[in-house]
Amino acid sequence: MAHVKIFDTTLRDGEQSPGVNLNRLEKLEIAKQLERFGVDVMEAGFPASSQGDFESVREIANTIKNVSVTGLARAVKSDIDTAWEALKDGTDPRLHVFLATSPIHMTYKLKKTPEEVIDTAVEMVRYAKTKFSKVEWSAEDASRSDLEFLARIIEKVIDAGATVINLPDTVGYTTPYEYGQMFQYIKQNVPNIEKADLSCHCHDDLGMALANSIAAVENGATQVEGTINGIGERAGNAALEELAVALKIRQDYYSFETGLVLNEIKRTSDLVSKLTGMHVPRNKAVVGQNAFAHESGIHQDGVLKHAQTYEIITPEMVGVKSNSLVMGKHSGKHAFKDKLKQLGYELSDEKVMEAFTEFKKLTDSKKEVTDDDLFTILTEIQTQTADIKKYVLNGFQVEYGNGPQPVATVQLMKPDETEIEGSAHGQGAVEALFNTLDTLIEEDVHLTDFNLTSIGRGRDALAQSNVKVTVNGTEFSGRGSSQDVLEAAVKAFLNGVNRGFYYHAPVKAQGASY
Repeated sequence: MAHVKIFDTTLRDGEQSPGVNLNRLEKLEIAKQLERFGVDVMEAGFPASSQGDFESVREIANTIKNVSVTGLARAVKSDIDTAWEALKDGTDPRLHVFLATSPIHMTYKLKKTPEEVIDTAVEMVRYAKTKFSKVEWSAEDASRSDLEFLARIIEKVIDAGATVINLPDTVGYTTPYEYGQMFQYIKQNVPNIEKADLSCHCHDDLGMALANSIAAVENGATQVEGTINGIGERAGNAALEELAVALKIRQDYYSFETGLVLNEIKRTSDLVSKLTGMHVPRNKAVVGQNAFAHESGIHQDGVLKHAQTYEIITPEMVGVKSNSLVMGKHSGKHAFKDKLKQLGYELSDEKVMEAFTEFKKLTDSKKEVTDDDLFTILTEIQTQTADIKKYVLNGFQVEYGNGPQPVATVQLMKPDETEIEGSAHGQGAVEALFNTLDTLIEEDVHLTDFNLTSIGRGRDALAQSNVKVTVNGTEFSGRGSSQDVLEAAVKAFLNGVNRGFYYHAPVKAQGASY
């Protein structure tokens, strides 16, 4: 079985999804989980895009020990210098530098001749090699590039020191046959191609990202780039969990394997979904809620007689566990700490006590506390920034029924620690609450999206709310959870506002996507 390296770009391309703004602690938590998942390379961000991204990349590089951490850079010396400062203290730092090669990009975006593009690429790769031992060079929009020109520039950047060549399908335009043929052409027409790994990076605009990625592997690619849950710009990237399971299930056909730990898939997917606010569709392959559900009577009968009649992937393979009772109101601190270890969380003593307190509160009102419930509590505590001032909910009340318009009253503590109270009407209870918050918050806030889901099942299930709000013109995501759906909505709204108030939105530089 040939080994295929996995290059995860959830924290870079995935985070460039509209409305996704991860803070430093959230990025670090995802990075730790990606390390458990077993990716080979982790693209932690675009250090030159903002100070926040620089700090996040640096902390991830200094924390992660078993995965090579990389950062993205344009073909500009200052970008390369910034990336080096962020990555230089990591265990295995590498650089990812890109430059467009398609006629439409060279003519209208770069405004450079093909020869000028070659000169720039060679110069920047050579400069990068003075700092990084491993340099990946990407031919942006490779799938729409002239193959003869592509072969020529690849040969020269390899001579300049590139150790990985990435041929992305930037706009999700190509087909599996065409993409595979491009890799075949490069292998046959670049004399020094054996000196570098070949990588693929596919977008899903036409729904073919995974098929294109597999076609690339079949035709010589030794590295696949993608994201968890397939998130990313526009229609997203190839979903790494789908790739890993496809190669595993069909190993009778594909002679390739990855180093991914398959039973970490569900946890990784859940964490990314929760922190980005990008929910996984129920019918999503491998990790969707319906992936192991069988409603048809014929299907149910077959599965009961023999699971493989309709179930080619076992829930256990991807880490799906039954939602049975795991902890109760009589569980002690020692048992709780053991459970934290089982779930893979490493919390400080202070945060363990905070989590235990929240757990006990939940057991007072919820009979069955599941892994999903604990996952929600622990993720919130692990990623909250308690050291900053913010808007804090002190209390709220809503008066509504099937008569007059609902009215909500909310008490808040402002960042300067003064307490304020206000009331407002709305067409429904949630709108009344949001209207009240809007009158109390000094920033210019507009709600652009609101979503409410349940965690687990039953009438006492936790509610998870996700919102998108523009704060002073910039969009931020917010999330909140509670057994009370209205409280979950208020928490999500305030979480988005606090993000907008204290964190600048990442600067997504032009040309920073494939």
